[in-house]
Amino acid sequence: MRSRYSAYTLGLVDYLINTTLPAQQANLDRKAMRQWSKQSRWLGLEVIASEATRPDSDQAWVRFIARWQDPNGEKQAHEEHSEFRREQGRWYFIDPNHPLKPGRNSPCPCGSGKKYKQCCL
Repeated sequence: MRSRYSAYTLGLVDYLINTTLPAQQANLDRKAMRQWSKQSRWLGLEVIASEATRPDSDQAWVRFIARWQDPNGEKQAHEEHSEFRREQGRWYFIDPNHPLKPGRNSPCPCGSGKKYKQCCL
């Protein structure tokens, strides 16, 4: 989560997209992300908690508060309990704005290469 927050502060939109679950990357609005990143004055990140179901889990959650100031001077805060998933040794952010809704015969969003009904359904 810290690296993603830092990427927003630095305008590293490619990093933000590449660290989002591959099944969601095509739905991301690169232009809007870049605009928000550049127009905001970033005030800090507070990681409140992190958890995994077990130490070797491929799924984890991070609860955080991100703070920034809009171009009009208003201070903002966003609190979120974000999900992350490890695929092929790499951690990815699950974007809650783009829910995963695969069909039964669609490729599984976990990246296994199997049909959703034969994998994570």
